Amino acid sequence: MGGKTVTRADLAEAVFRRLGLSRTESAAMVEMVLKEISDAIVSGDTVKLSSFGSFTVRDKGLRVGRNPKTGREVPIPPRRVTVFKPSNIMKARINDGLRGKPASEEAAE
Repeated sequence: MGGKTVTRADLAEAVFRRLGLSRTESAAMVEMVLKEISDAIVSGDTVKLSSFGSFTVRDKGLRVGRNPKTGREVPIPPRRVTVFKPSNIMKARINDGLRGKPASEEAAE
C-alpha cells in the first residue's frame, strides 16, 4: 500500500499551516480533540464524524481460542473492543483512489 503513518505532530503541523495558530496552540488543539474523542469512546459513547466514520465500543464475550503452537484450548476472557466503521463518503474516496477517477465522473457515465 505504501502509505505513511500520520502522527499527532503531522496533524498539529497541518492545523498550524491551515489556521495560522502557533505551533503550541495547534498541538494543544489536536490533543484536545483527540482527548474528547478518546473520553467519549472509553465511556461507551459512539463518536460519529460526518463524512469520515463512526467509532463504537463492542462487547465481546468469553470464547475459546487455541494456542497455535500446542493446539491446546485457551479461554479468551470477555473484553471491550473499539470498532471503526467508515462512512459511505469515506469508502467512496478510498475506492476512487483505486480506480483513478472520482465517483462524480463515474456517475455521469
